Amino acid sequence: MNYQDFMYAVEERMNQKLTGGVKASLYTAVKNNGTERTGILIETPGVNISPTIYLEEYFQDYKEGKPLDETTDELLRFYQSIRHEKSWDQRKILTYEGVRDRIVFKLVNTAKNRRFLRAVPHLEFLDLSIVFYVLLEATEEGTAVMVVGNTHAEQWEVQTDMLWADAVKNSQRILPAEFFTMNYMMREMMYSSDAGSEFRDTENILLGNTDDRDGMYILSNSLRNYGAACIAYPHIMEMIGQILKNDYYILPSSVHEVVIVPCAGGLDCGEMDEMVRDINATQVAEEEVLSNHVYLYERSSGRLRVGSA
Repeated sequence: MNYQDFMYAVEERMNQKLTGGVKASLYTAVKNNGTERTGILIETPGVNISPTIYLEEYFQDYKEGKPLDETTDELLRFYQSIRHEKSWDQRKILTYEGVRDRIVFKLVNTAKNRRFLRAVPHLEFLDLSIVFYVLLEATEEGTAVMVVGNTHAEQWEVQTDMLWADAVKNSQRILPAEFFTMNYMMREMMYSSDAGSEFRDTENILLGNTDDRDGMYILSNSLRNYGAACIAYPHIMEMIGQILKNDYYILPSSVHEVVIVPCAGGLDCGEMDEMVRDINATQVAEEEVLSNHVYLYERSSGRLRVGSA
């Protein structure tokens, strides 16, 4: 059974097992960098937030011998853990005041998202673009978001500069930046999300609660979701420069986080670029790629620029 047949089979089995008018259907979404992913969209009558579960990992388990019925039951259990019992109040999105305190932003690659950028308010940031979204809900299982399009901005009668001003304040409040040693991040990956979160405040170097130092660091947000946007937070680059007491490279390891490497480490910009390209090609999903080159923060000038510029 190929992947397409597997998706149709899962859709059929889930609809056989779902009750109460809940319906599963295949849904193809255009993701970051113009990529497309097809998953199972599960719609509940009277609820306007419908989760989509992508099936690549489940298909891999199936290929390795897991029975289809067992895979379907696992999907159903996951759906029960993330399902929404009530709708998002749609009246809120009719006015800007209804969503103003939930507007946040993320960074995307400009060249890879030109078609998408024509449809949304955005700002240029280096060779990247800042785009805005409404963070409807955020849990450990995932997020519910609504991208702010040109039609929303027109309906709300809001300009891009106002979106930016509100998104900066909200992002720092809802998705605060976290800066850790690479060593800590490797340890965090060994814990469950609950266990790892116990140590975050004491390990977050931005809070000044640790003197730990490393040759490599990770910068992301508290959700680890589109956390590369933290490089555009006011004063964060300056704070990191003060902590490291050095210029530093920023390696865009994905849209979700960046790697910080002090310039004193010995690697030059060309070697860093090659490292980023190799990681993107072999370890990062296309939809999660941010950039194929490094950036450089110059502490003396407070300037952030493309590393090879």
